[in-house]
Amino acid sequence: MSISKNQLKIITSLSQKKYRQKHHLFVAEGIKVVNELLNSSFKLEILYATDNFITNISSDKIVRISEKELQKISNLKTPNQVVGLFKIPDEKVLQQSGIIIALDTVNDPGNLGTIIRLCDWFGVQQLICSKDTVDCYNQKVVQASMGSLTRVAIRYVDLETYLQEAVLPVFIADMEGANVYTAALPKDAILIMGNEANGISENIKSLVKNRISIPRFGETQETESLNVATATAILLSEFKRSSYF
Repeated sequence: MSISKNQLKIITSLSQKKYRQKHHLFVAEGIKVVNELLNSSFKLEILYATDNFITNISSDKIVRISEKELQKISNLKTPNQVVGLFKIPDEKVLQQSGIIIALDTVNDPGNLGTIIRLCDWFGVQQLICSKDTVDCYNQKVVQASMGSLTRVAIRYVDLETYLQEAVLPVFIADMEGANVYTAALPKDAILIMGNEANGISENIKSLVKNRISIPRFGETQETESLNVATATAILLSEFKRSSYF
């Protein structure tokens, strides 16, 4: 069975957020990511797979395609056996416990995908995103998350309103903040990470008193900032380490 023109049109359109929202579908590629999604609560719409891809999914959910057809629908430089269309799930109810990461206008899909993986690694179950943060169902985000998208609840909110209503202590990553290695860090908190170029917006800064920073140890002290995903990893590690003592 080959891909119809209509199917090809839908798959291609899902590269745009407005069509993902219209169809309530997103695209995942490759054996690892697709299998992670198949073994999760995410609901499969349809799989497009070459004969090399082995699965126990019902045959009415699989369209067997050639390597050439796979290349047509893939966004990867080296397509890997399968492209899956999955249904976008309903957003989960917001929780007010544990460490919660909140993102203020993070634009790079690779950064968001990495942060989702970090949340998964450090046991952060909830990721809050401002409405202008890149869509977590963007294909590049899905690929960069490497399956962690299935284990982290992601919610898009008006970040200012969310923080005004928050009951947990709120921290922002700020170069002028207290040294994270010596600061007293709570077990339950909201940690806000900012935009790649501009950091955290002034409106958000005005709502938060607790500021923490990662000190620079380089002799020249000339590095302006860390990548947002790298900074998230260091800060999450410190929050989690402090919970052991």
